[in-house]
This record gives sequence, C-alpha cells and structure tokens, in this order.
Amino acid sequence: MCSNGSAALEAALDELSSERLDGSFGPALLERFGELLTLQNRLAAEVARTVRQCELADAAEFDGKASMQSWLRRHARFSARAASSLVRTGRAVEHLPAVAAAFAAGDISAEAVSVIAPVAEPKNLAAAQDAGVDLAGVDEALAEVARTQFHPVLRQAVAHYLDRLDPDGTEPDPTEQRSLTMATHADGSVSGRFELDAVGGEKFQAAIESILQASRPAGDTRTRAQQSADALVQLCDNQLAAGTLPTLRTFKPHVVVRVDLDDLVDPSTGPGAARLGFGATISAARARWLACDGTVARIVIGPDGAPLDLGRSHRLFTHHLRRAVEARDGGCVFAGCDAPAHWCDVHHLVHWADGGDTSLGNAALLCERHHGKVHHGFRIERDPAGRWHTHRPDGTEIHVLPRITTEPVTTRAG
Repeated sequence: MCSNGSAALEAALDELSSERLDGSFGPALLERFGELLTLQNRLAAEVARTVRQCELADAAEFDGKASMQSWLRRHARFSARAASSLVRTGRAVEHLPAVAAAFAAGDISAEAVSVIAPVAEPKNLAAAQDAGVDLAGVDEALAEVARTQFHPVLRQAVAHYLDRLDPDGTEPDPTEQRSLTMATHADGSVSGRFELDAVGGEKFQAAIESILQASRPAGDTRTRAQQSADALVQLCDNQLAAGTLPTLRTFKPHVVVRVDLDDLVDPSTGPGAARLGFGATISAARARWLACDGTVARIVIGPDGAPLDLGRSHRLFTHHLRRAVEARDGGCVFAGCDAPAHWCDVHHLVHWADGGDTSLGNAALLCERHHGKVHHGFRIERDPAGRWHTHRPDGTEIHVLPRITTEPVTTRAG
C-alpha cells in the first residue's frame, strides 16, 4: 500500500507523463528538463535516505536477505555495482549534512554524492578524527564544489582530500585493488571488466602471452584482441583438464551441458537445444562438440529419468542426482537469491526422516544461508508449472519486484 506521499508523487508523475511534448520549442523543453533533473535529484536523495533506514532497521531480513545490497540486486533487479553505490550513498549522507542538504534540495546528483561517499567511509572518518580535520568544513566545501563545478573537478577535490588525509599511508594491500565483474547476455556470451594491481597484472599478462606466443600459425588473421581472448579460454581449458582446481560441492569443476538425448543424436537439431551449467543456451551441434572432448564431464538425462529416482535406500544425493538437480534449478531457488549452483546444498523438500525420498522431485538447491532459513521457519515449494515459491514463517509469500499475484500453492514442502 502506498503512503500518502507516494500516492501524491504517483499522481504528479501521471500528470507529467500525460503532457504532450511534440511541437514544443527548445527553450521550453530545456526548462522542463532542468526542472525534472532537480526533481530527480530530490527523489534520489529520498531513495538513499530510505535505503539507509532500511539498512539500520535490518529490513532485508524480512525477505530472507542478508543485506540491502543483496535485496536491491534480486528484488529490485539492480546490478551489483548500482546496489553497492546506492547503499554507500545512503551511508554517506548520514555523516555529511551539508552534502545531504544539497542533495535533498536537488542541487547535486546521486552521481556526485557517490563520488563524495568515500570521504564518509569508516576508515576515512577515523583518520580525519585522528588528524584533527574539520570534517564539517570539508563537508561544506565538497557540497559547494559539487553544486558549482564540473564533475572532473569534484573527483579531483575528493581525491586530493583523501590523499592529504594519509600522505604517508602504508603500502596498499594488492588484493584490495583487484576486481573482476562479468555479465552474461541473452545469447549466452559473456563480457566483463577487471582491475589488477601492478603485480597481479604482470602475472596475468605473462600467462596470456605465453599461450599467445606458443600458437602463432602462419596466415593467422585474428586481431591481437581475438588472440588474447583465445589464449584466456585456452588457459581455462588447461586448468580444467589438469584437475587441480578446488572442488565445487564434492566434484571437480567441469563444463556441464544439459541436452535431451533425442537432440544430442539428431544432427538436424538447431540452436537453443542445450543449456550450460551457468545458464547459457547453445545449439545441439555445440553440445555434441563438447561431448566429444574427453576432458569435459557430461551428463545426459533421458526422457524416463530412470537413474534419478534413488528411492529410500540413499539419504544423501549422489553425484549424478545432484547434477540433475543443478541442471533443473540452476542455483538457489529461494526468492530473490542468485547464488550459483556450486554454492548450494541439495535440500529434501520433505525431510528424509519424515518419509521423503531422495529423488529429483523431492529436491531443491539452496545456498547455505537460505538452507538455514528453510530449516528455521521459511518454506519453499514448487508448483505444477515448475515455478518455485518462497513463504515467510507467517505464511506470506516473498515476491521480487514487480509484485506478481499468484494463486495459492497447496503442494506440501518441509
């Protein structure tokens, strides 16, 4: 249910969206645009303030999430970077009243506040206090810079302050300078970005260059970027084939492909017939190519599912049955969770001790946190259409945004 303020805001937005813009002249459009930007800044300030209060109240726990970052990622469908930025912004304005006031007035943007946010990190607040820094003065100065100067100037001002705060700081931990983010696209392709310190970057370049230089066939027309990408894939192939990588839930990491037996043996099958372990869809031809590689583990699930139902004779899920559960669920099935399969346990929907069998139909993937939640009042169940539902201890269902109204599910789960 919307509050009075939210309802009024929705009404105002409805009115704005109903205004016709075609035929308007440039000055009028720019004036309208400027007003909207100010309002956007003010709304962003309220969002940040509310997120911070949610964090202080541990509101995410109500939906079974460990933090507001994870709630934003799964329930509001934020990227990890956007979720972290919003939470940091909410924390920052709590300690920087001048910046918070300018933000609330619409004078500065959420992006500007995110640049200033490191000033309010606990370690920097502590360093400022130890050094006798007038934080109120810094707050006022940065608010003024954000209000009157271009974005690069604000970045320089914040960087200058942080550098002066610890001019003789200790050598940074190289692991704190490293990051790797990846995104999987609709066609299964993956793009990413990484940041490495000097030493980590040297190791990475040495490994890639060794493979790249070892394979330079005559007439190779690939670009340097293509050669480097192929070298990175080859490096992964080498590590997977060596069998020296850490185990993932009782088995060595491999490329996993799920494909129906009929599609696997039918040479005419087109694209979209097979699914990889991390969710990408590939053609049956590509699956057959992977199946021919002796270094790739493979599991073929027939239409009868004969090896999957192990009955009551086995309490623990076998390697092959776990693979089948992973192929069906993909990852943690708790609402709003994106934990991958290798983080998850296989949970008995009806406990084995209560008569539940060890079978695909009585199994679900749950990450460690949500496995604990399910054993302490939360409940999951799978409807006849194959959709998972998660219920709080009070019986209400958890929905990710946008809210979806569904009919009650009566399937028993424990």
